[in-house]
Amino acid sequence: MTPFDFDEEIDRRAVPALKHHRRVLGADGMDLFPGGVADMDFRVAPCIAEAISRRAAHGVFGYEAVPDGLFPALIGWLAARYGWQVDADHILRAPNVLNALAMAVNVFSDPSEGIIVQPLVFFDFADIIAENGRRIVENPLILRDGRYEMDFDGLARVAADPGTRMIFLCNPHNPVGRVWMRHELARLGAICRAHDVLVVADEIHGDITFAGHRYTPFASLSDADAQNSITCLSPAKSFNIAACCTSFTVVPGATRRAAFQSENSRLTVNKNNAFASAAMEAAYAGGGPWLDAALAYIEGNLDLVRARLDAIDAVDLIEPEGTFLLWLDFRKLGLAPDNLTSFLRARARWAITRGIAFGTEGAGFGRLNIACPRAQLARALDDLEAALATNAGR
Repeated sequence: MTPFDFDEEIDRRAVPALKHHRRVLGADGMDLFPGGVADMDFRVAPCIAEAISRRAAHGVFGYEAVPDGLFPALIGWLAARYGWQVDADHILRAPNVLNALAMAVNVFSDPSEGIIVQPLVFFDFADIIAENGRRIVENPLILRDGRYEMDFDGLARVAADPGTRMIFLCNPHNPVGRVWMRHELARLGAICRAHDVLVVADEIHGDITFAGHRYTPFASLSDADAQNSITCLSPAKSFNIAACCTSFTVVPGATRRAAFQSENSRLTVNKNNAFASAAMEAAYAGGGPWLDAALAYIEGNLDLVRARLDAIDAVDLIEPEGTFLLWLDFRKLGLAPDNLTSFLRARARWAITRGIAFGTEGAGFGRLNIACPRAQLARALDDLEAALATNAGR
């Protein structure tokens, strides 16, 4: 029995929640199941709500420094959970993880140089690279027997190009749900060091791993890998505080850290948000029991989806190892991406993220967020099953 009520169905339309907003759902989709945007529908840990309330009660919101307890709480969390010993001097702040990725691109590569991505992968990676005038270099993942793997031979080829300066590593991987194993990360690290390719790791989903799998921070592999890395972290996903959160960037290399700090200052993105600081410190200092309970609940939702899809021949689950995002294979329906989207919206009443958004290899797939109350998810699965039954009987 958990003290946290993840079954509570909270009306998120009472605030301008993005996943329920017409900007995402469209004016004609406001009653759809909102399974797209990657946040949770769960009330935050009580310790976070209490910390924000205490800070608000103070009543003065002038400029603030980083609270003395924030970095020790983060460092303690990383050490206790993952055995990663992080030096406080190596931690910088950024408004969000995507901002940190964009700064890394601008500081550590030149216009027209190549940045490696491994599609299927989070679509904002490509946007950041293109919008900052760099060249997207693709090294697609390989789907083998229902499981995605890195193409290390392909990685070695593209990394060998002297015009390739950096790789965006998604660890764990969004959207396919892989939690990269230590030996996989080590092989990637060796290839990148051999070709002087900087590893910029987006590890925002690191805390969300399922039983039998363990998140390994890339920079924890070895000192050599740490020196050739920038790690972007945030409690936004883990603790459902994306709307009030900033991020951390771990930069062990002194020269790179100084350059990154200069870019922080040049762009004047080094201010602190009082409520974000309060939320983050509370999360890392006292949010562990809530997160463990949330993960257990999400795994229960995964069990539900797995059992329901086992009885549906038309849709396959790519078995996830982490994140609360499921990668679903609808290719048996034989629908083009636009037609699949239309079918899911009009017949199943689903609004999930289009697979094609993550790369051309995503045609016929979709990404489903299962961090929601189980009854809501069950109703959505009922609607999908009914839509597929109707489609089969045409």
